[in-house]
Formats: sequence, structure tokens, C-alpha cells
Amino acid sequence: MTKNTKKVVCLGGGIGTVNLIKGITGNVGDITVAVSMADEGGSAGRLRRLYNIFPPGDIVSCMAAVGSGDNPLISQLLTYRFPGDRYAKDEHLAGHKLGSLILVAMRDITGNFEKAIALFQKTFGISGTFLSATTNPVRISIHTKNGEEVFGEETIDLGRYDWKAGIEKVHLHPQDSKANPILLSHLDNADAIIAGPGDLYTTILPVLIVPEITKKLQQSKAEKIFIVNVTNKPFETKNYTILDYLSAIKKHLGFFPFTKVIVNNNFTPQIPDLYNYSYVAIHTENGGLKKILSSANAKLIENDLIDEDFPLYHSFSKLAKVIVQEL
Repeated sequence: MTKNTKKVVCLGGGIGTVNLIKGITGNVGDITVAVSMADEGGSAGRLRRLYNIFPPGDIVSCMAAVGSGDNPLISQLLTYRFPGDRYAKDEHLAGHKLGSLILVAMRDITGNFEKAIALFQKTFGISGTFLSATTNPVRISIHTKNGEEVFGEETIDLGRYDWKAGIEKVHLHPQDSKANPILLSHLDNADAIIAGPGDLYTTILPVLIVPEITKKLQQSKAEKIFIVNVTNKPFETKNYTILDYLSAIKKHLGFFPFTKVIVNNNFTPQIPDLYNYSYVAIHTENGGLKKILSSANAKLIENDLIDEDFPLYHSFSKLAKVIVQEL
């Protein structure tokens, strides 16, 4: 793969962003990763409550993905999870990721989350820029299509509500949460802005709907790429098509900001029944899909992007190849 020297800003968090940056690291120029601070579940949520800290889990996973390049053992060390339940009592060690605990300690040593990230990167030789998307931890809520209001990323993610009605809209709390000013500067100077893959309502939209980030997306002349998930999880996007993903973004932002939409078109690998996931259908003949793409003068890019060994997610190498070609 020929290296591209462009500056790239990735918006999101979670396994989707991890796969993305794992593939493009070393194949593009500067990488900035901005992670949602709405995470309240599992180990990250427990540390957030116990130590009054930004949720560290996703940002640690992203840094570990980059740090694994020269020394895979670094990635293994930082993502090592102590045996036990990730949803154990807040004060218990069980289920915590070692890297998250190190970041908590570094926050206490430096007195500042951003300084802790810088120390983390220096200690483990991790390149790139890693940022909280907002200046403070945030919470999210949703309104379902039957009028129910549900609070908390974990509750939404795990489907602990009447999810069959479907999600109407996700809301940020506080609504006027401020974007990280360093992120805003990087968005101004980006050659490309990439959102996704990742959980639409609990990871991606909580970054995109931050008012200052929404404004930057509208103003930016950079290449703006949205990567649609390979599969739908059982709850928040059950049975979603490509159109449903794009429509949700347009509904929340008031416009569709992306110039390219990347989707998987290999549906051959059998998804294990135990996960209850399903492929995201494309339906390119749908007039609604064409209308949204046309309104943004956006290009739909279809390719085989699936990880055939674990067909819930993208292959980081296949995805990286397409991204680098399109920058």
C-alpha cells in the first residue's frame, strides 16, 4: 500500500475506530483520534464513577492499536483485562483493562486528563494525537419512536428498554457541551475527516452532535468520509439498511456532511448465530438513499471489507486499503 501523507481526523471510539486506525497508521500522515466521552458501561463506566475521570477505555484501546505497530506486546499489555466481570462492583479489580488503570494513575500524577494521555503516549512510544471529543464527560439519552425517554449509554447499548420501537433521536447532556478546542483546531487543518465505523447512537452520533463539531463538519472543505458498519447489533440498529444510517445522521445534524460513504458488499461469511447480528443491507436502488447522497454530492463506495474470520466487523487491512485509495 502506498503511503498517503494527508492529515486525518477520526471521530468515534470503540472497536470500529480501533480497527480503522490500526489499518491506516503508517499509511497516512498525521492521525488525530477524537473519542466520545459518553461511555458509562463496563470497566470504563466503573472507573468514571469511582475516580471522577473521563471514561478511559476507548481512548486506551485506540492508543494500544497504534502502539502495537513496533511491539505487539505493548498492545497486549495495555489491553490485558483482569479476569472477572466487567460489570463487577465499582471498587473491584475484576474486568478492568490494565491500560485504563495506568491512565487513571497518570491522571492522578499529572492532575489532568490531557497531560495523562501525553504521558501515556511518551511512556509507551505511541504516535498520533488522542483527544476527548468534549471538554467534560457527557451523558446521552434517547427518545424512542413510542415516546419513551431512556438515559445512559450502557442502558441503550445493552437494550435495557423497549428497543423494538426503534430510536427516534439521541440527545447530549449537557446539550451545549463544548468540543475539545484542540480537536477544533485539528478539524480546521484536516485533509480528511472520518466518522465510523461504530455504534451509531451510542458512539458516533454523540461526537457528531456536539454543536461545535457539527458546525465544523458543515464548514469544512476536507474530504469527509462515513464508514457504515458491516453488521447491525441486536438493539439500537436492528435491521438497519445503509439508508437508515445516513437518514439518522441527516436527521440529527440537519444536513448530511459526508462526501464519501464506504460500505461493505461481501455478505458471504456466515455470522455465528450466538451473536444475533445481521448484515447491513445496501439497497442502492432505493430513491431515498440516492436523494441523500445527491444532496451532499456524495459518492457511495462499495467493497469487500469484511473480516472473514470474525464477520461482525471490518478487516482493518481491507478497510485501510480503500481509505488510502480514496484520500
